Amino acid sequence: MKTHATIAAISLTFASAAFAAGGKHDHAHEHQPMHGGVVVEVRDMDYELVAKPEAIQLHVRDHGKPADVSKASAKVTLLTGAEKQEVELQPAGDRLQATGSFKVGPGTKAVAVVTVNGKAATARFTLK
Repeated sequence: MKTHATIAAISLTFASAAFAAGGKHDHAHEHQPMHGGVVVEVRDMDYELVAKPEAIQLHVRDHGKPADVSKASAKVTLLTGAEKQEVELQPAGDRLQATGSFKVGPGTKAVAVVTVNGKAATARFTLK
């Protein structure tokens, strides 16, 4: 009888894990970069950070479609080694953007606090 109980417990554990893993991404859009940046998902929104030494861009997608960022704002904190740089992004067409001089490269960490339609979200990135 112990064997049946053990098998049942193991089966239930694997079924629960499979359900939890499967339930996370039940939507139909991909989380691939569309602008050459790094993509993270926060609350069903995709945030793609494109960081170059002369410009920082943040593309926001809602279920795979560009979100309206005309009234959005974002503050990005860049962490490169021991250096910290804060950047305010403003709407620029279909994205949020800032231009200037930025220390970015592989391994740079970025934290973006984004406000879209009055709702704030925090997205964390590690540049490749």
